Amino acid sequence: MRLPIIGSSLGAVESIISLPATMSHGSLPEEFKERLGITPDLVRLSVGLEDAADLKADLEQALRSSM
Repeated sequence: MRLPIIGSSLGAVESIISLPATMSHGSLPEEFKERLGITPDLVRLSVGLEDAADLKADLEQALRSSM
């Protein structure tokens, strides 16, 4: 995967992928995360200003390679 970068929030215009359970909400107790629906397999995708076709192709390639 090339386009979405891995990060919490950079305040920029790039697409970002994050894992809230270990990144933005990593310091919360597990039972609190569970009540909020923040599971270990939750992935957050914040879409930026990249070309939609490029982003879609990149995400499809990443999903194919993960299976």
